[in-house]
Amino acid sequence: NKATFLSRCPFKVEKRNQTTCIHHIYQMKDIIFWLKFLNIFYATLMIWGNKFRAFLTTLGVIVGAATIVLVVAVGKGGEAQVAEQFSKLNVGTIFVMPMNGQKIVSPLNKEDARMIGELPTIVAATAYLSGKGNMTYADVSYQGGLIGALPEFQPLNNLKLQKGNFITEQDDKDRKRLAVIGTDLAETLFGADATNIVGEYITINNRKFEIIGLLARVGDSTGGINIDDSAIVPYEVAQKYLLGSQVNPRIIALANNLENVPSAMKEISSVLNTNHRIGGSSQFNIRDAGSRLAAAQSTAKTMSVLLIIVAIIVLIVGGIGIMNVMFVTVKERTREIGTLKAIGAKRKEILRQFLLESVLISFVGGILGVVLGIIAMPLTAYFDLKAVPSAAGVFLGIIFSLVTGTFFGYYPAMKAARLHPIEALRYE
Repeated sequence: NKATFLSRCPFKVEKRNQTTCIHHIYQMKDIIFWLKFLNIFYATLMIWGNKFRAFLTTLGVIVGAATIVLVVAVGKGGEAQVAEQFSKLNVGTIFVMPMNGQKIVSPLNKEDARMIGELPTIVAATAYLSGKGNMTYADVSYQGGLIGALPEFQPLNNLKLQKGNFITEQDDKDRKRLAVIGTDLAETLFGADATNIVGEYITINNRKFEIIGLLARVGDSTGGINIDDSAIVPYEVAQKYLLGSQVNPRIIALANNLENVPSAMKEISSVLNTNHRIGGSSQFNIRDAGSRLAAAQSTAKTMSVLLIIVAIIVLIVGGIGIMNVMFVTVKERTREIGTLKAIGAKRKEILRQFLLESVLISFVGGILGVVLGIIAMPLTAYFDLKAVPSAAGVFLGIIFSLVTGTFFGYYPAMKAARLHPIEALRYE
């Protein structure tokens, strides 16, 4: 009743009389009228009144949103790196390699590559050797990759030359001591300015070789071999003088189209069973580049999902912080809620007002987090990570922030809306 309300008037006035409190009642009615149209403005005022507490509340949301933006960017960067790594390699490429940890009774040879190249599903195939060699130029010595290859090795791996020429069939037949080297190896042996090295001589395993070509940078392109850090020599030379029985030959082949890769792999297995009656194709690992690409992309996506889950957990922690602060806010403003309800504010209006404050806090935190995430992206380079900004990361950061504010702000807002006006006015 009026007497009870006037005796518990929440406003501090020097003279607490009926006229004063009725005046405040009309003021509160004006507030309710404007609340219906200016909820956001009122929520902003309430938050601004406790700036420091609001900032501490948004920290969890800021960190969570920034983490989501960075995680999505790093995930996109990882996928881009995988695509770039395999861009030099046709997805129809098939590798035939010795099975790891198994003794090879009958190794691969050039005849196997020739027969595989004649299959109807195969465009071309070539045998090659891969191992390590000690490279020396002047007083610089380095142990790099050593590849014994035939002319078909270049187009099958999309190798480009900066300078010079690649090994020819005649070079292999004549067993000429020639070498084509990668960019990293060239820079290691000759220094940063290693473009004019064609015609120079280097020593490989104590044998002198003339450099006839310098490769353009390619990255990992052949069964995990770092061609940039390798020297390529004629196949026969590598087999007879450099690698010998230390390594087993490998074969690289190219299917005529992507759909024929599975059947091509079966035909290759059949050829190996025919040519290697002792041991058969079970000695060798036959795999295609497409499956490697799919596996690498799947791994990158899985890591992105796991990191996003971590970011969501951070947001949940931030949401719990919002909920706790909103509970404190409801307690502090209990008499205000009672006054609003006593003069006609409906439950849904109180609910909407407190929920709006929670959503506004999380939205501002989301925006700040997105900005922080974008600013922090260049720092990923110090951890050898590539970050690619994306609209998806920004969208997810803001959406998850809003969802966090709505979900964790709903219960405190509902509790405020359910307060009984008389009990709220009696609260001290």
